[in-house]
Amino acid sequence: MTACPVAISCGEPAGIGPEVAAQAWATLRGSVPMVWIGDPRHLPPETPYQVVDAATEAVALCPDVLPVLPHAFAEPAIPGTPTLDNAQGVIDVIARGVDLVRSEQASALCTAPIHKKVLKDGAHFAYPGHTEYLEALCDAPRAVMMLASDALRVVPTTIHIALQDVPSALTPELLRDTLRITAQGLRTQFGIANPRIAVAGLNPHAGEGGAMGTQELDWINDLVAEVAAEGLDVTGPWPADTLFHAAARARYDAAVCMYHDQALIPIKTLDFDKGVNVTLGLPIIRTSPDHGTAFDIAGRGIANPTSMIEAIRMAHSMAQSA
Repeated sequence: MTACPVAISCGEPAGIGPEVAAQAWATLRGSVPMVWIGDPRHLPPETPYQVVDAATEAVALCPDVLPVLPHAFAEPAIPGTPTLDNAQGVIDVIARGVDLVRSEQASALCTAPIHKKVLKDGAHFAYPGHTEYLEALCDAPRAVMMLASDALRVVPTTIHIALQDVPSALTPELLRDTLRITAQGLRTQFGIANPRIAVAGLNPHAGEGGAMGTQELDWINDLVAEVAAEGLDVTGPWPADTLFHAAARARYDAAVCMYHDQALIPIKTLDFDKGVNVTLGLPIIRTSPDHGTAFDIAGRGIANPTSMIEAIRMAHSMAQSA
């Protein structure tokens, strides 16, 4: 599979997805084979591209022109102004990208940002986001979100819920599954034979013996010990406020955190532009830049392509490790 290109879904065409994809190709051509799936009308007008009939044709073309697997959309794109008529096209391109990877015509899928409200309003999109749609397309029981960069890998156990809802949503079953999926993903997609995983505590100072919360004493300590007894190198729970300095980060390959901001604040502080969203638990490799559609700057030529570049580069590297 590693000789196949990375498939890049177009994302929301009125956002910055098409332009950062074109900029990523200009940076990576010759080093990472890739193919962009979308309507060529939505690319920046100065982008040199060539339509291909199959993803595998992209490998030879990549250094000279951006290979495009065409997917007709209902309307042209107006930067910054999404149209509901294009929503179904965005959804269909994601599905097409998954099919390419599952049929081994592409090595990995890198998804450009979508706008969930546009998809819901324009095409009755039934999923909270990319991850849940990918789970359904791949018949995966559960996917896990990882944010990764050269500085840090973090996994939030609970994601887009209110902080007040975290203690009830955080269950032994959820944390156990998250640890197992994270370990498996580090082995199979990052090439780490014996991954080391540090678990953050839920409460300040990991509860400090029950003085600042009892979940660690009630079940988190035992759950971590149970998973470690399975043979996984899992330690914790550790106080989150001392888990992310340089010496601490050297002791683990990924940190599993309890909620969204506990995981994302440190990685965005350490490596804001280079963070990559990786989905673990799928039968395919999927990465995404860690930013949104950025309608306010779309089409102005000022979007930073660094996260897209890193997402494509990481997808390619993961495919080589698989």
